[in-house]
Amino acid sequence: MPLPLTASEIEARLERILPTVDKPGRYAGGELNRVLKPWDSVSAHVALVFPDIYDIGLANLGLAILYDILNRRPDVAAERAYAPWLDLETILRRDGIPLFSLESKHPLASFDIIGITLPYETIYTNTLNILDLAGLPLRSAERNETHPLVIAGGHAAYNPEPMSAFIDAFVIGEGEGVILEIVDAWQAWKTSAGSRADLLAALAHIEGVYVPSFYQVSYHPDGRVADFKPIHPAAPSTITKRIVPQLPPPLTRFLVPSVEVVHNRIAIEIMRGCSRGCRFCQAGMVNRPVRERPVEQILNAMQEAVHATGYEDIGLLSLSSSDYTQILKLTEEANRRFAGAHLTISLPSLRIESFSAELMDNLKDCRASGGFTLAPEAATERMRQIINKPLPAGQLLDTARTVFEHGWTSLKLYFMIGHPSETLEDVQEIIETCYQVLRIGQKIRGGRVKVHAGVSTFVPKPHTPFQWVSCDSVDQINAKLNLLKQGLRHQNLRLTWNEPPGTQLEAWLTRGDRRTGEVILRAWQKGAKFDAWRDQFRFEIWQEAYAEAGIDPAFYSHRQRELDEILPWDHINTGVSKNYLKQDYQWSLDGRSRPDCAVQCAACGILSSLGDLRMQFPNTQWKCP
Repeated sequence: MPLPLTASEIEARLERILPTVDKPGRYAGGELNRVLKPWDSVSAHVALVFPDIYDIGLANLGLAILYDILNRRPDVAAERAYAPWLDLETILRRDGIPLFSLESKHPLASFDIIGITLPYETIYTNTLNILDLAGLPLRSAERNETHPLVIAGGHAAYNPEPMSAFIDAFVIGEGEGVILEIVDAWQAWKTSAGSRADLLAALAHIEGVYVPSFYQVSYHPDGRVADFKPIHPAAPSTITKRIVPQLPPPLTRFLVPSVEVVHNRIAIEIMRGCSRGCRFCQAGMVNRPVRERPVEQILNAMQEAVHATGYEDIGLLSLSSSDYTQILKLTEEANRRFAGAHLTISLPSLRIESFSAELMDNLKDCRASGGFTLAPEAATERMRQIINKPLPAGQLLDTARTVFEHGWTSLKLYFMIGHPSETLEDVQEIIETCYQVLRIGQKIRGGRVKVHAGVSTFVPKPHTPFQWVSCDSVDQINAKLNLLKQGLRHQNLRLTWNEPPGTQLEAWLTRGDRRTGEVILRAWQKGAKFDAWRDQFRFEIWQEAYAEAGIDPAFYSHRQRELDEILPWDHINTGVSKNYLKQDYQWSLDGRSRPDCAVQCAACGILSSLGDLRMQFPNTQWKCP
């Protein structure tokens, strides 16, 4: 067996290879603000992996934050890797070149820890592909002390079971608070010369870390989960998410690429969490409680980031930026501080309910950046009550009027179809709403006005009040989409939608259990990868993989779950109690909505689950009563 390639050998080969592939800058590294430490100067090497191409992964804020945190430690070096596109992958496999890091070009297998972010489920096969390109055993059980520790986190990790066979340990919750503890545990284990099982036991003792090999699952004859229990003394019965009680100062030294990427801008998270309680929204549930950054801290970060990067676009991010309690002060101060700097400051996520003309005035310079986006999610008040997004129709139209009056000529409206108990009449109202908005815009701004309806399909997500409901069938989805396609034929209206097969796969994976891992492996072996890409997604591969594994995917997507059923993700504690989710689901059946929990506490359980964190951090702006 030939010796593995060294970093210098990989770099020499890349010099010959990269001119032959599309966008070689994806693999060159060398960006402004990248960190490259001498390999032998540190005791722990961490490879941070985004399982999609560089163009998408570079903008991932979570990975960028971990990169900064790790590299601030003098004894740790963090480097990055992304999924190679098809042309480079073909060459890597042909020439026996392992997947490498961008910074030093070391093979991933030479790192001590590989940290993989899983933001969505259709990235699972890419994850297996990356492990294979790195020359690593795919299954955790087949790795030994000579292999890197493979950890994963991200929103898709809130149901870790489908990928549990391939990941050594999952980070449940916010990585900033736990990543250095994982490094410390690895360093202590390395010094002790212990077994790989010893390392996993040390990780299992860290709050927010889930080691799936320390648990056993059994099933009823009908396929439902019968029992889930720890089988190792270090394993807790439930894994509680890790939370950062007080958000640290925002990242300012962003990587500046030499090639075009999806989001080439400064991204400042102004608050984390959401108090609205939309029943379909996993992010709103698992990111509780709401924590806000101080205005001055945000402004200082904006200034430092502009100086460090040269970017002129700044996105002030959160799940609901207009719900930030100091949003008017923030935008006013930003306009004052950066007057004449030719910056574009945008709020990508605005709530119609907390929208105001004054905020529009403060965002007047954002018109140059394109259209304006609002997300009513449903077009009838009945459906908005069911999904807990109460909004009078008149308020939506008044908000659209305000947008056009302030100079915008393009407005995007986000809707979701397939909500529980939705009818074709509810979908028809999406068409009516779009035409109403278009007429308002044309009356104010003339024939230049464009309205874009972006339509996604509801998928019931774990840890939400809708986790028990079933998905629409493909026939039901197609009937609704056909209605929209017919009704929104107008030169000033644009409709985009998610294809039903992709939605089906998302539902199968997000609601899967451990048995789904075999399906993911079979699909990858058959050639599935880049499943989030329309031109690469091959639905028939997944259908074959489920059939070969003897699993009916409809069991996961189209089966109404019983309220007393053990769900595959019940051992993961997000802090929001299951009793609260049950009650909220039952309220949805009655068409009953909840007020914003920042106004009236809904007793979801998040504060009691945090123990004494609230007392430890009295200055934290929790935005909880």
